[in-house]
Amino acid sequence: MVTTNAVDNKATQVQRTTGPIIIIGVMFFVFGFVTWINSILIPYFKIACELTHFQSYLVAFAFYISYLVMSMPASVLLKRVGFKRGMMVGFFIMSLGALLFVPAAYTRTYALFLTGLFTIGTGLAVLQTASNPYVTILGPIERAAQRISIMGICNKTAGIVAPLLFAAVILRSSDAALFKQLPLMTAEARSVVLDELIRRVMVPYACVSIVLFGLGLFIRYSSLPEIDTEQESAEVSVANSDKTSVLQFPHLVLGALAIFFHVGSQVIAIDTVIGYASSMGVSLLEAKGFPSYILFATICGYVIGIITIPRFIRQVNALRICTLLGVLFSVGILFASGSLTLFGHAMPLSFWFLVSLGLPNSLVWAGIWPLALDRLGRFTKAGGSLMIMGLCGNALMPLVYGYFADSLSLREAYWVLVPCYLYLLFYAVYGHTIKRWR
Repeated sequence: MVTTNAVDNKATQVQRTTGPIIIIGVMFFVFGFVTWINSILIPYFKIACELTHFQSYLVAFAFYISYLVMSMPASVLLKRVGFKRGMMVGFFIMSLGALLFVPAAYTRTYALFLTGLFTIGTGLAVLQTASNPYVTILGPIERAAQRISIMGICNKTAGIVAPLLFAAVILRSSDAALFKQLPLMTAEARSVVLDELIRRVMVPYACVSIVLFGLGLFIRYSSLPEIDTEQESAEVSVANSDKTSVLQFPHLVLGALAIFFHVGSQVIAIDTVIGYASSMGVSLLEAKGFPSYILFATICGYVIGIITIPRFIRQVNALRICTLLGVLFSVGILFASGSLTLFGHAMPLSFWFLVSLGLPNSLVWAGIWPLALDRLGRFTKAGGSLMIMGLCGNALMPLVYGYFADSLSLREAYWVLVPCYLYLLFYAVYGHTIKRWR
């Protein structure tokens, strides 16, 4: 029988966490907006700064490598100033990075653009290191995957909106003809046109800088509660009494590696789907919306997680199901034959298995975090930074796929997904239970 006090306590707890969840949700929307805009910046910079393909992909590298380089310093910052002020500092750093786009665009200096991107990534590393553990421990641990799923919807929705909004603000209807004329221009005329082209980002990024600075101030003076992770329960304190480093927590280290493979496999699916469709003779005009299909499938997975976890299914079981589906869908990409017409596109089944990866990918991130941060106590902030370092998988795993795509084929290169999902399945079933190195 449920007592009145129990019901009241539950209602009070929901009210206490609703406000912070809304604030953190706005932050995750900002994360997604700033991150997914890179998909437009890469081809835009390639034209405006006259770059090689390799140089243009330094956009993603400069952005994501900051997670590897700056996550541990971020944990030191959070330990000194706490989650709330750490988030404020993260927004201020991002604001500075966005502001660097103004002199970079004015001088058309690609190195300064990369510095700005690295600075934005540094601010995001601080924010991600703070916000992911924060939302994990904000409420009951058994509902952590549900809360993270809400954050995922905010993030992926921004991923759909950001490129469309950026294109609407920066690009002109006459640009297609302009791009064709560039090779025919004299060096002096081309320089003038490219200067005008790249300077279109100055006003948008100046506005972004102001907004980010304002968000930092908002976080500082918001009602967002500070969570003290330095105080441990007696049970956790005894269990961690002999620990001096986060590397002494196997379930955390293995979880960080799981994040590496998860984000790497996720970005492979999204970033290669257009190229894979093009290899089947699909035009770029038709294929441009395919990444949105994957993101939509991911949002559907988040909604399912919010509805079912933990009411109908435990979050660890949801993780096991999703990682198993990841293995099966990856095998489907490699071996499925036949075709299927969906959304007006007649495509091979192999392609639809690739698109379908968005569904199981949705709850993997949400499932890993609470398992990896379980019972870390005073090591929570450092543990969060180790997890965020795993985001460098976004920078490295697509390069592995690209190597095999060049040496084998686009379809055979998807073999790289199989060991990724097998490892994630291992972590979901057994890896997270390992509490001591043998």
